[in-house]
Amino acid sequence: MSGKPEIWFYHLERSSLDQVLPTLLEKTLERGWRALIKSSHAHRLDDLDERLWTFHEESFLPHGRADQPHADRQPVLLSESGENLNGAQALFIVDDAELGATEGIERCFIIFDGRDATALQQARGRWKALKAQGAELAYWRQTDAGRWEKAA
Repeated sequence: MSGKPEIWFYHLERSSLDQVLPTLLEKTLERGWRALIKSSHAHRLDDLDERLWTFHEESFLPHGRADQPHADRQPVLLSESGENLNGAQALFIVDDAELGATEGIERCFIIFDGRDATALQQARGRWKALKAQGAELAYWRQTDAGRWEKAA
């Protein structure tokens, strides 16, 4: 690990966060990594908490909240502070949460809604600032068929 994570921007245009995030989390766990989801909105974390229990009828994504007991044991941790209590290798930034400390993180996913002008502007500003800092960036966009394609 280099000390700086790869930072991947996911531009939502055809799907919602509720549709995309569980799939990305499944792939993260399949890789043997833990995940940390950071949002600056408690209500968003409440919604995600419920969604991760119910997104498939036959299964769920094991997860917990940073403000609850045993946060360090959770494969997927939901947090407002972004403190890496579970030793996650993957950091998921949703809404307008700040990136914060990235020690121990291999890959950061900044997921934004491209249909929201404010979110799009914030993502563009973040991209420029991170690029100026020499971050390793990638930009992923959905095709018309709904698949993810690396666009930059």
